[in-house]
Amino acid sequence: MKGETEKSEGSHPAATGEFAKKRRELASDTEAAFQAFSHKVCAEGALPVKVKQLVAVAVAHVTQCPYCIKGHTKAALRHGASEQELMETIWSPRKCGRAAPMPIPRSRLSK
Repeated sequence: MKGETEKSEGSHPAATGEFAKKRRELASDTEAAFQAFSHKVCAEGALPVKVKQLVAVAVAHVTQCPYCIKGHTKAALRHGASEQELMETIWSPRKCGRAAPMPIPRSRLSK
């Protein structure tokens, strides 16, 4: 967004509270709908939440979205995923020739 000086990954603005607030202000209905959809999709169901988050990590590596990679990696860890499970997940789309596996070190996840 205009005035955003921090960068998270490449040309993507950092996912700051200010950035999230501006997104909510500019498209509040869309943001609310997306959050409701996201909570529903990621809820416990036929697949456990951990598995859904690991799938999301794999997809995020295909799309190379730094926000999704960071967010879904943190969520997978919160729901009990091990570092080994995350690494295997990251390599899965590579088998299909779709993603450059570029794991985010744990030290960067806490920022």
